Amino acid sequence: MSVETSHQNILEIVRVTRDALRKSDRKVADAILVDPRRYLTATVAETAILADVSQPTVIRFCAAIGCGGFQDFKLRLAQSLALGTPATHSALEDGDGPETVFDKIFDYTITSLDWARNRIDKALLARAVDVLAGARRIEFFGFGASGIVAQDAAQKFPLFGVPCGAQMDAHQQIMTASLLGPEDVAVIISNTGSTKSLFDIADIARGNGTKVIGLIGNTAPLMAHCDVSILIETLDNTDVYTPTISRIAALTVIDVLSTAVAMRRDPTHRSRVAAMKEMLRELRSA
Repeated sequence: MSVETSHQNILEIVRVTRDALRKSDRKVADAILVDPRRYLTATVAETAILADVSQPTVIRFCAAIGCGGFQDFKLRLAQSLALGTPATHSALEDGDGPETVFDKIFDYTITSLDWARNRIDKALLARAVDVLAGARRIEFFGFGASGIVAQDAAQKFPLFGVPCGAQMDAHQQIMTASLLGPEDVAVIISNTGSTKSLFDIADIARGNGTKVIGLIGNTAPLMAHCDVSILIETLDNTDVYTPTISRIAALTVIDVLSTAVAMRRDPTHRSRVAAMKEMLRELRSA
C-alpha cells in the first residue's frame, strides 16, 4: 500500500477503481457502495455472504484497492464515513426536494475537498512557495470560473508582499505576459488544463524567463507548459448542476500559497499586514 493511497477516502477509491476490478471483486465493491455502514462491524465471512462471493475474494478485493487487509479496510471505511456521506450517494435525483439537495451538495463538497486535499503533491506546493517568495511581481491568469479565482488571488497581494494582478481579457493577458521578466511569476489557473490560449500565455511568459506555476484540475496538456504544476483534482459532477467545488479547492490552495509566502517575510512586513487589517476593521460598524 502506497503512502498516497493510505490517506485517501477509501469509498472514493472504491468508486473510482470499481470498473477496473475483477468481476467478482466488483461484486464486493457494489455491495459496499450500496450500504457502506453495514460493513463497519461485518466479518470477512459476513461480507462474503452479503456480496455473494468467497472469503478469499473479499481479501483480494481489499488488496486490490490498496488496503493492508480486511481490518485496514474497515478502519479506513470508518474514517471515510466519519467525514460524511460518500460522493457516490450524493448524486442528485429528479425527486429530491430542497432539503435533500442541501444535504447532498454539502456532503459532496466535503467529500470532494477531502479527495483533493489528499491528492495534492505537497512537495510541488513547497516548490511553488519557493518560487513565489522570490518574485518581484505575480500575475494570475484564468478564464471563466478560473478567472474569478485569479481575481481573488490578486487581492491577496498584501500577503504575497509584492504587486499582483489578474487580467480577464485575452488581449490584456497577452500584453501582460509579454511584459513579464525573469524576476516575475505567472500563475495560470485552469480546472480543465486544456484552454489553448493559456498555453500561449505560459509560453510567452517562459520565453521571457518568467517562472510559470500551474494550478490545474486535471492531468492535462497545460502541465507541459508550466515550470511547477499543482494538480488540484476534485470530484466535480456537472450532470445536473454547476458545482463550485473546483473553485473552492483552488481558492484554498491560493490561501495556502499566500499564507506560506507571508510567513517567510520579515517581521516588519507581517506587522504592516497586521496594521492594514486593523485599519480595515475600523471601517466596519460596531
